[in-house]
Amino acid sequence: MKRWARINGLMTYMHGQEDLPVCIVLHGGPAAEGSARGLALGLSDTFRVYEPHQRGSGSEPLSVARHIADIHGLIKSEGLKGYRKPTLVGHSWGAMLALAYSSAHPKSVRALALVGCGTFDLESRARLNEILEERNTEELRIQLDQLNTDYPDPRELIPRKQQLSRLIYSYDPIESPAHVSFDLRAHIETWEDMMRLQNEGIYPAAFKSITAPAIILHGSFDPHPGQMIYANLKRHISQLEYKEWQNCGHEPWIERQVKDDFFAFLKQWLLNQVDS
Repeated sequence: MKRWARINGLMTYMHGQEDLPVCIVLHGGPAAEGSARGLALGLSDTFRVYEPHQRGSGSEPLSVARHIADIHGLIKSEGLKGYRKPTLVGHSWGAMLALAYSSAHPKSVRALALVGCGTFDLESRARLNEILEERNTEELRIQLDQLNTDYPDPRELIPRKQQLSRLIYSYDPIESPAHVSFDLRAHIETWEDMMRLQNEGIYPAAFKSITAPAIILHGSFDPHPGQMIYANLKRHISQLEYKEWQNCGHEPWIERQVKDDFFAFLKQWLLNQVDS
């Protein structure tokens, strides 16, 4: 079975049998390609999972609208032709992109699962930064500074920083293989555009158009303040649900104490939406 293809210009990995319901997993970053591979693989016994690598930097500055257009092209492509509407599972930045996409194309998505969703307001972003600062010990700062010396190339530096940052973002992680590559320019361009859209009041107000069932899945140890993020988004997405796990960080699928329950809950929630 073919495991990857270029669909609508996006390198897209495919997991699971073709006769299963379709789920699209959106990675974080922005521009952290492969960072949600473990999430995609964990769903692949129940879903036909498409894991697109989002567009990288190039001749045009990246924007949220460009990423939305890419995901829409994937969903409408020949590769997904004949399937029922997909569910979207986004992690971190990918959860933010899932919301942005669903507000632009509310009839194209069956359901939204937002894992470790990013922030859409100043208060929750300030709290995120406070938590990160509290956890950033002197020893960790020294190690991060040493990485800057050892790896001058950002393509090597960023993934290593991400691995080290698991000390801040994770509670009790299992060892997991790294699949991440990172495009720093794509990250900066995309994030700056998301901040512009928030500063102009476009997001999260636009999320009122989302009609699909939606849920935030969050770990209590995730430095992103889940309940603050949920309270803010709930004002715009009335059907939004929330589920939180104790002893769990930003990536529930690598957390030793909760990963099995996380996948069991997520699969059942998504199947309920497919069958409804």
